[in-house]
Amino acid sequence: MIEKTFVAIKPDGVQRAIVGEIISRFEKVGLKIAALKMVWVDKEFARKHYAEHVDKSFYPGLEAMITMGPVVAMVLEGVEAIALVRKLVGPTEPKAAPPGTIRGDFAHVSYGHADELGIGVKNVIHASANPEDAKKEIALWFSDEEIHDYDTVHDKHVRK
Repeated sequence: MIEKTFVAIKPDGVQRAIVGEIISRFEKVGLKIAALKMVWVDKEFARKHYAEHVDKSFYPGLEAMITMGPVVAMVLEGVEAIALVRKLVGPTEPKAAPPGTIRGDFAHVSYGHADELGIGVKNVIHASANPEDAKKEIALWFSDEEIHDYDTVHDKHVRK
C-alpha cells in the first residue's frame, strides 16, 4: 500500500545542521519526497499542530521548542510509509531510541531530564503516528498544490 506521511525536522535538528543526513536516510530506503519546505512556526500554528497537547502540563515547553527556530517540513511517500518512517525515526523519547534510528543516533534526552528543566524534549524530528494523523498533519502543513507526484527509480520496484 502506497501511503503519504508527514515529517518535520524540528528546530533542534535544523540548528544542528543534520537536515541533509536525515533526508538522505529517507531517500536511501526508497521513500519519495512529495513536498518539502522550511517554516518558522509561530505560537498559533504550534497550537494547531499540537492541538491534543495544548491543555497538558508539558505543552509550554513543547511550544517553546517548536517555535525556537525554523522547521523543515515534508511529505514522504512510499510503501507503508507511516510505519516505515516511524521505524526509522525511533521512539519519541530519545533515551529509549535504539542506535541506527534517527533519534537513537542524534538525541539522548529523557522525559525526566526535560521535565526537570521544564523544557520540551529535543528529539530532532516529528513523524505522523497513524493514517489519521498523517492526513490531518499533511493538510495542516501543505496545500494540495505543494504536494507533487512524479516518478523515481524506486517506483519500478514498488508499482505494478
